[in-house]
Amino acid sequence: MKDLYPSRGNEEKIIKRIDKTVYSEIKVGKYSLDEKELKIYEKNGFIILPNIFDEKELKKYKQELKILEQNEKLKQKEEYISEPEDNKLRTIFNQHLFSRIYKKLSKDSRILDKVKQILGSEVYIHHGRINVKRAYRGKSFPWHSDFETWHSEDGLPNCRCLSTWIMLTDNTQFNGPLYLIKESHKKFVSCKGVTPKDNYKKSLKKQEYGVPSINAIKELSKNDKLVAALGKAGTLVLHDGNILHGSADNISPEDRTNIFFVYNSVKNTPVKPFASKTPRADFLCLKDFKALK
Repeated sequence: MKDLYPSRGNEEKIIKRIDKTVYSEIKVGKYSLDEKELKIYEKNGFIILPNIFDEKELKKYKQELKILEQNEKLKQKEEYISEPEDNKLRTIFNQHLFSRIYKKLSKDSRILDKVKQILGSEVYIHHGRINVKRAYRGKSFPWHSDFETWHSEDGLPNCRCLSTWIMLTDNTQFNGPLYLIKESHKKFVSCKGVTPKDNYKKSLKKQEYGVPSINAIKELSKNDKLVAALGKAGTLVLHDGNILHGSADNISPEDRTNIFFVYNSVKNTPVKPFASKTPRADFLCLKDFKALK
């Protein structure tokens, strides 16, 4: 298969995106985006939707997270990622495979109606994760495009994928919120470097490959395109798989926790990785391609 987004080479390049951002404007359910919202998503590469989940639901998701966090068997699995400097939880991958509550959430129409509309097809979960950024200890993550990794190391041919996430706690300017570069999804940063063997084992804690240079960030963030995804608990965010994003340390006295589900079109299933000799572990690139209902 032709590599439409070559990366991990001898030099960094910024190339034009080939794929669409929005594949369909047709509503697939009552929770689909309206015309104005679709235009915001297509232009900026993301959309922030407040008050989608209520306090009762959030309480249930928080309780379920505590149960998973204390699960000793789960702690022994690769899906459980700790902070670089201690054993505190940083990420649980594929929470929907360990919890009926999160599995139900992954199929919630308030999410799926929007995702299937944007991607113009049925979808499956590429992977899920819950990110916990601890008070004072939660570490930053550098600017990157998820799709660059999913393409290079997982083998997703096209950028017909996106991330959805629910703010389980308030995301403030002090607790290490996600930062995005508006409209950066329209370009693809072909990064410099060669993918090391089992790169994911280090990159999940500290990403070093597939990271754009400061010059690329300067170029793509011109004209005040840097924004922070701030909001109250219960806010839903959707962002394109290729948008550049990163986060700072949590310097607040409160944890910041978000629930992620990455959806991929059933028409965009993985092939051989484009810039890695071997694919990442299965828990990062799930192999159940059946359409979610």
